[in-house]
Amino acid sequence: MNPTISVVIPAFNEEKTIENTLSRIYKTLEAIQLPYEIIVVDDGSTDKTAQLAYRHKATILTNGKNQGKGYALRRGFHHAKGDIIITIDADGSHDPADIKRLLIPILNGADIVIGSRFTNGQGKNSTKKLHILGNHLINLLIRIITQKRITDSQTGFRAFKKKIINQIKITSKGYQVETELTVKALKNGNTVQEIPITSRKRKDGCSHLNPLTDGFKILKTIMMASIKAKV
Repeated sequence: MNPTISVVIPAFNEEKTIENTLSRIYKTLEAIQLPYEIIVVDDGSTDKTAQLAYRHKATILTNGKNQGKGYALRRGFHHAKGDIIITIDADGSHDPADIKRLLIPILNGADIVIGSRFTNGQGKNSTKKLHILGNHLINLLIRIITQKRITDSQTGFRAFKKKIINQIKITSKGYQVETELTVKALKNGNTVQEIPITSRKRKDGCSHLNPLTDGFKILKTIMMASIKAKV
């Protein structure tokens, strides 16, 4: 039986969190009782991320060298067999128990559900202040371009129907992948919903996001995605 749900997890040097993240995801999916698969895309880690992930019942894809979050997600999407794709970060900042909350709107007809750190007012403690400021600025630009309000365009925790990936061409290799998906979906008229999620600052390792260089790439992606939304 093909899985109904495909969970795609991009991971780069997350040996301290990957096992706990996978264990909690499995616990949640078993409780949901729908067919599923878990795909970990090891994006050229130089630590034990891949080895530790192999201990769990997941499909492991290895890029060989670091290609970027967008590249890793796109590879995971290509291999996903489920009708619904869920993306979640490997750093332990997301609560896998929220997967069920993301699934409900999808099962009720939504095309994309974004797990927002900021709709419940608790997201101010989930990441660095500079990242939050950048997120707000990007959200504002997306609203100007699409006439749709998004409170957390940079979240890595979301669910969507796989057909969306087949409808729009995702080309991003880096952190701008989530922005590209959001803008193209909004411009194409897909149903996008946000629900509040629980999020915390990562305790181990550090973010690989560069606010300046990645921020510029994200802004560029917004402009290009708004022009090339339809393929």
